[in-house]
Amino acid sequence: MSNEKYYYVYIMSNWSNLVLYVGMTNNLHRRVYEHKNKQNNGFTKKYNINKLLYYEVFQDILLAIEREKQIKKWSKKKKYNLMDNVNSELRDLSDDFK
Repeated sequence: MSNEKYYYVYIMSNWSNLVLYVGMTNNLHRRVYEHKNKQNNGFTKKYNINKLLYYEVFQDILLAIEREKQIKKWSKKKKYNLMDNVNSELRDLSDDFK
């Protein structure tokens, strides 16, 4: 079994795709589940963030943190342009986990 650790920078939204949330985690499946089931108080619960629209995978936690900070600073338009390359339909990518 591999001891490799992976880190994920991700973008989630609500049903209308008007609110975007950028986060980072070492377990994407668990984190998406937490968002969808409103297990943490805060922004994602308040705005009903429940669709995974985009993610990137890293093996270096420092690179993942740097990338999360970079994307968080971007305009909404630039974030949508990023997602458009891999998920132009803005479908919930967490459906692929099942």
